[in-house]
Amino acid sequence: MTEAYELWKNAILAGEDVSTWQGFYVKFYEAFLKNDRWQQYLSGMGSTLMLTAMALAVGVVLGVLVAVVRTAHDQQRAGKHNPVLGFLNGLCKIYVTVIRGTPMMVQLLIMYFVIFTMSRNETLIGALALGINSGAYVAEIIRGGLMALDPGQMEAGRSLGLNYVDTMRFIVIPQAFKTILPALGNEFITLLKDTSLITVIGGKELLYAAQAIYGRTYEQMFPLIGVALMYLVMVMIFSYLVGILERRLRQSDRH
Repeated sequence: MTEAYELWKNAILAGEDVSTWQGFYVKFYEAFLKNDRWQQYLSGMGSTLMLTAMALAVGVVLGVLVAVVRTAHDQQRAGKHNPVLGFLNGLCKIYVTVIRGTPMMVQLLIMYFVIFTMSRNETLIGALALGINSGAYVAEIIRGGLMALDPGQMEAGRSLGLNYVDTMRFIVIPQAFKTILPALGNEFITLLKDTSLITVIGGKELLYAAQAIYGRTYEQMFPLIGVALMYLVMVMIFSYLVGILERRLRQSDRH
């Protein structure tokens, strides 16, 4: 393989005619095989998955907290309004409105160049920015699922002697999770793909690896197509796992 690459590469440099296949092979070899560059893609994929996991953890925690606060505020009995809950609900509404109303790219740049201007940990800053962004969408997804449930579920839990937190934990949230799982799956897939945005602040993930390679080879097609296929494979695997979870939840309903 190396001999063929060297032969056809020298022919191209010498201005000799080569077949389309030979030209494609030279570009493919330089993009993936020369100097074991395929390892850079795998390293970038590992960084992408780690970044996604970190952002996912931040997004889920924020989303659940915001959704619970807003749902608790909206479900207060008439004439009984907790001022602390009202204040927290106001903060949550501002957070959701601002995050959902501004572009992810702008938020990422503000986090890097304004808020954490003294830090150069691009991966951590990127994970935090992505997690905060995702949390706003997760919060609305979860809140929609909680509000869609029959209010009688909450009343039944309270009548059994459970407090609000335990009722949400053991009765309401498990039922809502089955409803919101497809929407959550879509949000997590979006989060995985959005990790490519951290290249604008120098984050080293999958797209960064491709950019580093075509910056040396001056050939963008194979690195970018290769990265696109890797993202596609990761999304398909994640979608398959979410599908398995959905089927198991449906089976548990039948029993």
